[in-house]
Amino acid sequence: MRIEDYALVGDTQSAALVGRDGSVDWLCLPRFDSPSCFARLLGDESNGFWRLAAAGRDTAARRAYVGDSLVLATDWETSTGTARVLDFMPVRSGNPALVRVVEGLSGTVEMTTEIRIRFDYGRIVPWVRRTGGHLHAVGGPDSVWIHSPVHLRGSDYRHQAAFTVSAGDLVPFVFTWHPSHQPRPKAIDPLAELGLTIRLWQDWAARCGYRGPWRDAVVRSLITLKALTYSPTGGIVAAPTTSLPEHLGGVRNWDYRYCWLRDAAMTLDALLRAGYVEEAHAWRVWLLRAIAGRPEDHQIMYGVAGERRLPETTLDWLPGYEGSRPVRIGNGAAGQFQLDVYGQVVNALYRARKKGMAPDDYIWALLVKGAEFLEHNWDRPDEGLWEVRGPRRHFVHSKIMAWLAMDRMTRGAAELGRTGPFERWSALRDRIHAEVCEKGYDPVRNTFTQSYGSTELDAALLQIPIVGFLPPDDPRVTGTIDAVERELMTDGFVLRYPTADHNPAEHNPAEHNPVDGLPGGEGAFLACSFWLAEARALTGRHTEAVELFERLIALTNDVGLLAEEYDPRTRRQLGNFPQAFSHIHLIHTAQALSGAAPIPQ
Repeated sequence: MRIEDYALVGDTQSAALVGRDGSVDWLCLPRFDSPSCFARLLGDESNGFWRLAAAGRDTAARRAYVGDSLVLATDWETSTGTARVLDFMPVRSGNPALVRVVEGLSGTVEMTTEIRIRFDYGRIVPWVRRTGGHLHAVGGPDSVWIHSPVHLRGSDYRHQAAFTVSAGDLVPFVFTWHPSHQPRPKAIDPLAELGLTIRLWQDWAARCGYRGPWRDAVVRSLITLKALTYSPTGGIVAAPTTSLPEHLGGVRNWDYRYCWLRDAAMTLDALLRAGYVEEAHAWRVWLLRAIAGRPEDHQIMYGVAGERRLPETTLDWLPGYEGSRPVRIGNGAAGQFQLDVYGQVVNALYRARKKGMAPDDYIWALLVKGAEFLEHNWDRPDEGLWEVRGPRRHFVHSKIMAWLAMDRMTRGAAELGRTGPFERWSALRDRIHAEVCEKGYDPVRNTFTQSYGSTELDAALLQIPIVGFLPPDDPRVTGTIDAVERELMTDGFVLRYPTADHNPAEHNPAEHNPVDGLPGGEGAFLACSFWLAEARALTGRHTEAVELFERLIALTNDVGLLAEEYDPRTRRQLGNFPQAFSHIHLIHTAQALSGAAPIPQ
């Protein structure tokens, strides 16, 4: 299936992807970054899945979330009746569970189910036995119990069943994971958990403070961000998946099941804008634990509990989504130097205080140490926002974010009455600003460039008016926006930067791109397109901004979810899914376009 054919269910510690065909093709337990129990998403049926559907039907008639919740309702229509499958993961109080309830809506419907449990990313076929009428699967450290009134027959390392539901029937299946060395977990009441899960999500969504014209899309994005939050620690993963490709059949396949400081800082801002102070506070506490230590040891990403070692390896037994190899776990970018992260974090904490979060002495001490590190390292080349795997460069966006860090430190110190080398910070802020305007600007083309001395453009330059580096009416700002629209747009959507297949006359797609060190191209980056909409609005082009924003919202799938990228040529979503970065900027742009009062810059 296409990436957008999936929907998300989760319990704020892990998540599953459920396809239009009724198949759960991805589930990692007990955490987002744990090895999977089902991995057909990156392989085939032999790598594990769980399908529950009407007999003889390949695709459901329709599906939707139950109100503002993360409970998925999938309707199956046949000539004899209609049935609904309700998929959800109860908010965790013990062991993680995936619950699937078949509800008869009208007439009678013959349903079928097939389940193939495969631990360790599809590699381990477990030993399965029947105990007390229920299935128990064990493989290494993993153990699963399946409880249901339906008898599942085993053969050829899989279990199947056919059963009939009539109007009013409720037939539950409960899939519960636990460490194999621990006792059998206590059974849950699936129907009671269904009602409780719906109420918990709807009560949370009702707290949303956004009242603009795109409320449905904003609320669904907020629910998605909440689902990507690891509740025990407050960390927020970029996506619940790994290795969904940015280019079909290519190598741009990365593991996003970790917490990027950049993404999380922007999520904090989005949550605060919508009134979710509790979640924002939890993230701030996670941040303080994760980055505790010397600033020079800070990473751009961490594990959900703050882990620092995220070694990147490949899973050679998985063929990848539509042949996109390699399949990776871990992420080597954790060791990269990216200047922009410092600015993103300082800005997020500055804006959090503007929104009412109480000042904190410990936070200020950490920020001062970070500012001292920047004073001595801002002029180093780095890998940049896009985590290039080519040579380090003096990326303009990185320098702008270094400016942002010093600007917010200077402002914050003055507003809070803190002690610090204000004059030195202010002087450095002005020095960075002057250097960017001199070395990062092309006066002939009237545009800022991706890096010092380069001719390439970068959609991250659209952040210039958004973060306040220059006013929106500055000719250099409008010139940069015009250049991005002229050189980086494809069918009305924005690319991050030029890639091989964007300029086929200049590059051989088999060759490595000179910027990121990788072969092939990618789709339009959705966050960049949201940035363009916001930049248009700031420069007075409100009608064009709304038009682009609504085109972007139209790209969400039938349940309101977005991946990282979109390929206008094949009209498909690409990249890990659902992607926090895309939903963060949907929320930001909706706020900007609807006239909601922004958090002061």
